[in-house]
Amino acid sequence: MKRFKIISSLRSFLSNFRNQKTKVLTNSDLIHNVRLAINPKFQDWILFKNGTYIVFDNADIIPDLESEAIKLMKEFGPVYAGGSAGDFGTANLGKNKGWIVSGHGYGMYTYVDPSEIKHKKTNDVEIGLFGRNKRDLDGKNPDIIHVNRKTNYYS
Repeated sequence: MKRFKIISSLRSFLSNFRNQKTKVLTNSDLIHNVRLAINPKFQDWILFKNGTYIVFDNADIIPDLESEAIKLMKEFGPVYAGGSAGDFGTANLGKNKGWIVSGHGYGMYTYVDPSEIKHKKTNDVEIGLFGRNKRDLDGKNPDIIHVNRKTNYYS
């Protein structure tokens, strides 16, 4: 009974996040903020529509980076009840605005901008659940908005 109440509360909480009206970031704002969030030594990454991005260590040996990113997003992006996909960690970006939400896919993170959060006082659980919701959206409908390669990093 207690587990049911927790799951029911979590579903209600996620439903509220999905339904809240927040500022929508432009693609250029999202790309800019993600670029600031990533350590510059990692220059090969792909960004999806809802803010999830994948950093590649070995991009030079992957023949089709976009296809690989979509494959990884479909595998590790969606959230299924009771699975490890719901686990997350959060990191405050400090000088840069926002948070990064990590999960169970290696090199996969989701950027959360402060303007996307309705509540002024937040905590790691709220940020994490919001980020996981965004990652779930990217996993179910992976739409790449930016491919960053060593060759176009400064463009």
